[in-house]
Amino acid sequence: MSAQIISGKEVSAQVRERLKKDVEQMKTQDPNFRPGLVVLQVGDRDDSNLYISMKLKAAAEIGINATHLRLPETATEDEVLHSITEVNENSAIHGLIVQLPLDSIHKIDTEKVTNAVAPEKDNTVLSAKRFLESHQPGKWSITYTKLILQKPVPSDIVISRSCVPKPIDRMAREVGLLLEEVELYGKTKAKVQLDILKRLRAQPNGKYVVVAGITPTPLGEGKSTTTIGLVQALGAHMKLNVFACVRQPSQGPTFGIKGGAAGGGYSQVIPMEEFNLHLTGDIHAITAANNLVAAAIDARMFHEATQTDKALYNRLVPLSGGQRTFSPIQINRLKRLGIEKTDPTTLTEEEINRFTRLDMDPDSITWHRVLDTNDRFLRKITVGQSPTEKGHTREAQFSISVASEIMAVLALTNSLEDMRQRLAKMVVATSRSGQPITTEDLGVSGALTVLMRDAIKPNLMQTLEGTPVFVHAGPFANIAHGNSSILADKIALKLVGQEGFVVTEAGFGADIGMEKFFNIKCRYSGLRPHVVVLVATVRALKMHGGGPTEDLIHIHSAAALALPPQTLVTAGMPLPKEYVEENLELLGKGCSNMRKQVENATHFGVPVVVAVNAFKTDTESELDLICSLAKAAGAFDAVRCSHWAEGGAGAVALGQAVQRASEAPSDFKFLYDVELPIVDKIRIIAQKIYGADDIELLPDAQLKVELYTKQGFGNLPICMAKTHLSLSHEADKKGVPTGFVLPIRDIRASVGAGFLYPLVGMMPTIPGLPTRPCFYDIDLDPETEQVNGLF
Repeated sequence: MSAQIISGKEVSAQVRERLKKDVEQMKTQDPNFRPGLVVLQVGDRDDSNLYISMKLKAAAEIGINATHLRLPETATEDEVLHSITEVNENSAIHGLIVQLPLDSIHKIDTEKVTNAVAPEKDNTVLSAKRFLESHQPGKWSITYTKLILQKPVPSDIVISRSCVPKPIDRMAREVGLLLEEVELYGKTKAKVQLDILKRLRAQPNGKYVVVAGITPTPLGEGKSTTTIGLVQALGAHMKLNVFACVRQPSQGPTFGIKGGAAGGGYSQVIPMEEFNLHLTGDIHAITAANNLVAAAIDARMFHEATQTDKALYNRLVPLSGGQRTFSPIQINRLKRLGIEKTDPTTLTEEEINRFTRLDMDPDSITWHRVLDTNDRFLRKITVGQSPTEKGHTREAQFSISVASEIMAVLALTNSLEDMRQRLAKMVVATSRSGQPITTEDLGVSGALTVLMRDAIKPNLMQTLEGTPVFVHAGPFANIAHGNSSILADKIALKLVGQEGFVVTEAGFGADIGMEKFFNIKCRYSGLRPHVVVLVATVRALKMHGGGPTEDLIHIHSAAALALPPQTLVTAGMPLPKEYVEENLELLGKGCSNMRKQVENATHFGVPVVVAVNAFKTDTESELDLICSLAKAAGAFDAVRCSHWAEGGAGAVALGQAVQRASEAPSDFKFLYDVELPIVDKIRIIAQKIYGADDIELLPDAQLKVELYTKQGFGNLPICMAKTHLSLSHEADKKGVPTGFVLPIRDIRASVGAGFLYPLVGMMPTIPGLPTRPCFYDIDLDPETEQVNGLF
């Protein structure tokens, strides 16, 4: 697979020419109009001078009347604010750029200065389209100017850095948090104490919205961007109390294939670098906790194999001050064994044997080591090769950290106490006698809780438009349940109040993340959603209709919304014409996938609003066709969106539709009763959600059904591990496949998290790096400490 190198110079020229024509078009509507721009500078820094000269030159080329307003380095904060006020009040000036840094000998509050710019003249707020629609020159803004003066098509990271975020302690106060409920992690993120749920327990919940999508394609749908754009629309533009609750992205794919769950364009969580890298260390805590369990498993098997009962017992319950004492976790194990004794000296030889020997069957171990790096060579490994392990080797494997059961526990827990209990119930293996072995049996569950003590607290951040975001938990939706945390949702629903909105995102398509959101997350949280937002695009639906799929690169969908068609490439060639030219027949066929996903959402009795993310090359007829077919399929409404390019303003119609849908009658219901047999629950999901004719249990899966039913786990909900690229088990089957039988290769138990997960076909649980990973482009500027190349 290869990709075409895009010439920034050529693209820049194309965009400048397009902007020049836009300005000329505006002048034909109002001959006396000439867009005015002021660049305000404090001081005389050489780098700022160079940057401003480039801006002024580019502005002149496209017909913008640009002025350089320079204040001396002796300028005070009041003098700078006065200059901004004069520009704000000058009707001949339509845009204002404040050049940073403010190079003054006096202390100046940068945030105060940038916030003083009138919203209608802030080049990050409005778009030229508004001038064309309203024909009000005073309302014209220089979003287009910004595109050309900074970058032809600004990347997500460029846009992220163009906004100065509110101090996170100020954000916390604005949303109703008390200072003692917030733990600051620098200036842009914080953790929130769980005690807030006690303080706000009498507060009614707000409206609950989940964003899902059609079946994903390499051309992208923009689901994360839609989540953030909708929240910005509801909050910054419709003036409602809102919160976004999103997943924390895995660091592994960040360095493998560009992506992330921060959204994109002018609808994203900031700062994007911090969002997509370490954040507050939650994934590291999960990795440490998970691998402590793995170490405990192998160490316990080694010691049991090399010691007598007496030696093992004496080391497990060592002498201290001349006495042996059971730890609390060991007393818990004795009770589970039916041994009601607390004095270590009173156990019989038979009781000592039962207490000390877990007797794990090595072939039954389901616990994997994890790391947050895409490393294909860890999909199957052998441990115990060192001579010190005395020949006790076994085959094992790694998974990606975010697919671990501990991540799922974090996402599904309701309290610290509940998390402790869930961590204790995690089953890691089966004994040779058929008994489940838990982390509590290993004696490690208390230590896991300590490692996860801070990770359980949701992370507070914000969007480009200053609306609040909780970033918490992030299991893979094609392996685990793929939703952010219950705790973040519960806290957010209390903070927004009865008339407010909480918008959360489900992973991948509605057949994967949304189904698990309803059947697993809502089952454990007790929360009932008011609206489903289903995201679609013309291009993705065309692919489902039979459009070309060969050699298509995975395009970051948010960026693709703004790129001109000639810059979207497939293995060195332009994007096929099917995706950039009107083709109603192809689109109509592809809408079958959207129709099926609308049907999947309505199975749960919740109103559905379809959000159609518009690309530059989409035609009116194509957009109208999707909206009409969505409504015919049973959607409450279907609206076009342009939030990538316009921020929250481009999602106001979506926000209004969601608000109306939240007031419509609903009848929420689960897809299945958990008391049904395991096989019946799997079949219901396969037939009703995927459209399969039936399921086929392969031998390993059949044995697991019998084992888990015998062990008492048969009443857990089901979390299907299946490709996200098709409704079927075959990733290349687009649209709505029919006439297939779903093969269940194996079934595994995440008892602590609270679900069984059938493996559909071959599902690697750790991704691999591509030929050219993103780390080729990523580096740190040693002078500015700025991360380059991340997005």
